[in-house]
Amino acid sequence: MVNWIQVLRKHLVARLATNAGLRQHAVAVDDAGTVINLWLPDNDDAPDRKQKQRKKHQPVVLVHGFAGDGIMTWVLQVSALANRGYDVYVPDLVHFGGSTSPLPDRSVAFQARCLAAALRKLGVGTADVVGWSYGGFVAFELAAVHPDQVRSVVASGSTVKYTSAMRDDLLRRLGWAQSLTELLVPESVGQLRLLFSNAMHMKPWFPDRLLRDFLKVMYFNQKERAEMIEDIVLGDTEAFAPVFQQSILLLWGENDNMWPIEDAECLKHKLGEKANLRRISKAGHLVQLERPCVFNRNLIEFLAHGNTRSS
Repeated sequence: MVNWIQVLRKHLVARLATNAGLRQHAVAVDDAGTVINLWLPDNDDAPDRKQKQRKKHQPVVLVHGFAGDGIMTWVLQVSALANRGYDVYVPDLVHFGGSTSPLPDRSVAFQARCLAAALRKLGVGTADVVGWSYGGFVAFELAAVHPDQVRSVVASGSTVKYTSAMRDDLLRRLGWAQSLTELLVPESVGQLRLLFSNAMHMKPWFPDRLLRDFLKVMYFNQKERAEMIEDIVLGDTEAFAPVFQQSILLLWGENDNMWPIEDAECLKHKLGEKANLRRISKAGHLVQLERPCVFNRNLIEFLAHGNTRSS
């Protein structure tokens, strides 16, 4: 039977990425067999680097969350960035898309280490890193631990550290999930429908068949992802915001029900003068897909003018 999400990926999403000048590539990042799959500028992984004719531009790395892999999350951003002259990198985090690892580590720190290693192997210079939802955790970790690789951070619907109080508030506010795993790693069409309903300001109707196909394509490795979710929750006394060297943009859907705008305001206060907050009206947690033109305009403006880094 035809899986319509696979068809969408192959005949639309992949074509949009290819038309933006990207192609898929896999990078081995350790001796254990961890592999990071990513979309990257065509020929960027060529071995004869010194003889390449294509001029390098400022790299932008787009890091996804739990609702899909890299290119499905950022498909509406890649062309806008590439057309403005940026070198766009769209990785799949470990246990998503084509990225795999036999190691038992499920931490955000592990994801950041793997991404940092992949970018180093590809010879990527200091990059602007954009993280959505769980990808924001990875972006902040990358900026804190590998500051030489990160010029600026753009976070959307995310935070630096996730506490048990934040988890409890989210579950209480939504009212239908008993745990983060039930919320973020749905096993049924009904659970996935509820997740999308809470993640979007607009309430589009999706047929059961499409949601069933989405579950099959996007929600494999459920055990590993459940363990990742358990790992991100810290005790309230463990939460702290490190001092970042980079400029930070918090780019938020004003109607985000997963990460309310009040959380963004609190995060901005904790991060201090290095952080700016921009709100996008009539958009929820999936702001980059609901209002891509506004999201892209704000992102590109920040990348061009607002990400000066302190010395």
